[in-house]
Amino acid sequence: MGKTLAYKILENHLMEGSLKAGNEVTIKIDQTLTQDSTGTMVYLQLEAMEVDRIQTELSVAYIDHNTLQTGFENADDHAFIKSVAKRHGVLFSKPGNGICHQLQLENFGIPGKTLLGSDSHTPTGGGIGMIAIGAGGLDVAVAMAKGTYSLTVPKVINVHLTGELKPWVSAKDVILYVLQQLTVKGGVGKIVEYTGEGVKNLTVPDRATITNMGAELGATTSVFPSDENTRKFLASQGREKDFVPMEADKDAVYDEILEVNLSELVPLAAKPHSPDNVDSVENIGRIKIDQVAIGSCTNSSYTDLMKVAAILKGKKVNENVSLVISPGSSKILSRLAKNGALTDIINAGARVIENACGPCIGMGQSPKSGAVSLRTFNRNFKGRSGTKDAEVYLVSPETAAVSAINGYLTDGRESGEVLPVINPYEDFQFNDSFFVYPAGADKNSTGVEMGPNIKPFPRNIALPAEVRGNVVLKAGNNITTDDIMPSDSRLLPYRSNIPHLSNYCFELIDSEFPARCRANNGGIIIGGENYGQGSSREHAALVPLYLGIKIVLAKSFARIHRSNLINSGIIPLVFADASDYEKVSLGDELVLENAAGQINGDKVIIKNLTTGESYEALHNLQDLEKKMIMAGGKINMMKA
Repeated sequence: MGKTLAYKILENHLMEGSLKAGNEVTIKIDQTLTQDSTGTMVYLQLEAMEVDRIQTELSVAYIDHNTLQTGFENADDHAFIKSVAKRHGVLFSKPGNGICHQLQLENFGIPGKTLLGSDSHTPTGGGIGMIAIGAGGLDVAVAMAKGTYSLTVPKVINVHLTGELKPWVSAKDVILYVLQQLTVKGGVGKIVEYTGEGVKNLTVPDRATITNMGAELGATTSVFPSDENTRKFLASQGREKDFVPMEADKDAVYDEILEVNLSELVPLAAKPHSPDNVDSVENIGRIKIDQVAIGSCTNSSYTDLMKVAAILKGKKVNENVSLVISPGSSKILSRLAKNGALTDIINAGARVIENACGPCIGMGQSPKSGAVSLRTFNRNFKGRSGTKDAEVYLVSPETAAVSAINGYLTDGRESGEVLPVINPYEDFQFNDSFFVYPAGADKNSTGVEMGPNIKPFPRNIALPAEVRGNVVLKAGNNITTDDIMPSDSRLLPYRSNIPHLSNYCFELIDSEFPARCRANNGGIIIGGENYGQGSSREHAALVPLYLGIKIVLAKSFARIHRSNLINSGIIPLVFADASDYEKVSLGDELVLENAAGQINGDKVIIKNLTTGESYEALHNLQDLEKKMIMAGGKINMMKA
């Protein structure tokens, strides 16, 4: 029986355990990345572990989220990250260099390597043949300290590609179609592996778009084979020596198969307010638009922006539309400036902003009240744009550009225009002007810069004999980490200040939640399906921990958030009978008796002291996760 590419790479990095779906294993991590929204906590945690030097082949600290320096807070965070990076041997990427995933792909991605990142879109690296996994900050800190990562072995879905994309249909439409078929829960506990003759018709930037947005499936990661296209991409970046050919065995066995004929795809859009709410642009119709935003780690590549420039050349952005473009890296922006494409973009009336995440994470460019905004981003959760009543649609760069000209959502095939063929493998020269190397530094000779806004991260206590609390929130399905801990231009400067952030926890769902937690000395959260989907930010666990949350009892969990809860010592439980969800009310007092004894079993009984009922729940904890819960979190376990 042949092996999948995913399992081949995992097997090459296996340190403990048996590589079988559902088993707990530990793998070697070759590379890590952090970004500044999650990075301050990562490096506070790394310092708390009292390690001297990192144990990975390469770790990079990127500054790409909090670049809007309207006060001292962001600059202080950047100085702190830079100082700790130098202290521990981490490469530092200065603000303005670009978005972490685009930069990692261009400069450091190597087929067959493993990458762990404190950002949910780390699977972008799968476009170059890596096993690249998004994780909570503490997991990344441990990976830097020990060079390892423990996970439950995922199943593998094969997305088998045939055919070739037609004009005006792009890689964004491929992943939107996959999301339409599998939904935002369809990848939980799975790796998505792309195979088939259609693969050769997708460039590495195309593949990176698809693997990037595979995060919205809830998948552990996504991966493409490393082939001639991969070699050409690496050669264009001056890194052909890093090329390694890799693919699945011809007789590889998969847990699921999804057939996708690229030739049959049409321009698609994800309608408000979920990435899997997908329909064709043609069916949605010519809705009037107010804003277009092109960029993000999904669609800010050189190829994407060259197509946009070609569509805009000699034309004018509609007078009722604000078009904003953010290139993925300084290298891309420099090339656009050199070849004249930037001139075409600006002359059309587009706004060009810094090489950063920007509007994708609500850092500026919020649309007007009630606006329709087309975005080439990866998420369109309600309020994520910074405007609560905005209607955000996710589209390809081609659809975004032609729509910006017309002033309404447009199927580019209607234009009759022939898009130019863009060479995705033009030669780029490595530019290290934005990188700060840690060579020669050591822990004893390098101090830490810590501004007044940086507060210690909260720590839990060991599991008590019983866990008791009132229900302080009852949430619905698909609660996102944006819902739990909003992330926008108001709050991003305070990502290193958990006490301040605690005042805004769940503000989009229930503004009384923080006060209720304080009045009840913490409590228990009840959640629906796919609780904690979206970003990897561990603040969505750390802030509830600070507020005294002891248990989250839900119908199901998103992978990264569940891990972040366990890392913080918060118990994630799943209703054994989903109908029991309806029997629990806000304010009910719940108790988990003999907590340690029950956690060491397979299931637990939660008693409702208010109603007299009992509910069976599953914890699905692996042995290592049980130890973390017993100790009150991962840091406590490691120190013990």
